[in-house]
Amino acid sequence: MTNQRLVSAQNLIRQNPSLIWHTKSYDQLPIESIAEAIFNYGTWQEFLRLKEILGTQNLAQTFVKLDNMARNNLLPIYRNYFRHYFRHYA
Repeated sequence: MTNQRLVSAQNLIRQNPSLIWHTKSYDQLPIESIAEAIFNYGTWQEFLRLKEILGTQNLAQTFVKLDNMARNNLLPIYRNYFRHYFRHYA
């Protein structure tokens, strides 16, 4: 993933800071934290914007990485939904 894509994703969080309320250091957020926040708490439009920034394949890879972690903060309902979503569209 390019640095420009990461900065665009960080700006997406900067536009809605309630998605990640535990930090104000948006420039240091990894893509996994950004994606996890949008998967759990974002709107459908924010998800589509992130998909536009990263691309479906990159976003699917990020989701799989999060999903395969022994501990993650994905809510079960959204974890299930995005498993099906990316299985179908990625």
